[in-house]
Amino acid sequence: MPDVLTLSALVIRDDSNRLLLVRKRGTSKFMQPGGKLEPGESFAAAAVRELEEELGIRVHESELLDLGRWYGPAANEAATYIDAGLFACSIGQDPVPAAEIEEILWLSLEDAGGRDDLAPLLTDHVIPLITGGAGAAMAG
Repeated sequence: MPDVLTLSALVIRDDSNRLLLVRKRGTSKFMQPGGKLEPGESFAAAAVRELEEELGIRVHESELLDLGRWYGPAANEAATYIDAGLFACSIGQDPVPAAEIEEILWLSLEDAGGRDDLAPLLTDHVIPLITGGAGAAMAG
C-alpha cells in the first residue's frame, strides 16, 4: 500500500487569471502553495500557516474558499499519494519565496498544456476544475 501525505493546497490567481505556483527546493515539479498538516491541524489552518511560511502572505481562514478534496499521486515522491484539501483565496501582496521554496511561477492556463514540470494535482484536478474541463468534479 502506498504512503499517503495529508496536505492543503491553495489556488491563487492574479488579475490576468494566471495561477501562482511554487517549486520546492530539491524538486522538479511546480505545484500550488501549501503543505502537510501538522498533528491536530485542520486543512484550512494548514493552508493559512503554509501560505505565510512559504510566501510571507497572511490570510485568515474566513478568506478561504473550500474547493473540496483530491486524492491522487504525489508530484515528487515515488509510490506516494496525497489527500489534499484544496482552497482558493486572493492575496493583496506580492509573494516572496521563503522556507523551502526555490522558485515562484505565475502560470497562464494557456501555457499549461504540454509542460512536464507540473504536479498531478494541478494537471489532473485544479486546471480542469477552474476551466470547467473533464474531470472537474470535486471529490468529497
